[in-house]
Amino acid sequence: MSKSFKIFHKIDTVHGYCEECEEESILVAIVSEFYRCTNCGSDTRQYVNGSIRYLRLSESDKEFIKKNHGKT
Repeated sequence: MSKSFKIFHKIDTVHGYCEECEEESILVAIVSEFYRCTNCGSDTRQYVNGSIRYLRLSESDKEFIKKNHGKT
């Protein structure tokens, strides 16, 4: 396996429902607990409460990511 494929193997992806585009989609981790929809590009936050949901980011969530993890 080439080096570039090994890097992609470590990317955190999940299958979930995007509330922005209202579609089942592959979501790619931006940072821990924050994901980007591969269909529409919307950023979501993972919410766990008995089941896992992916919610739209609030403005405070966006500011948290910028402050603690750089630009999105």
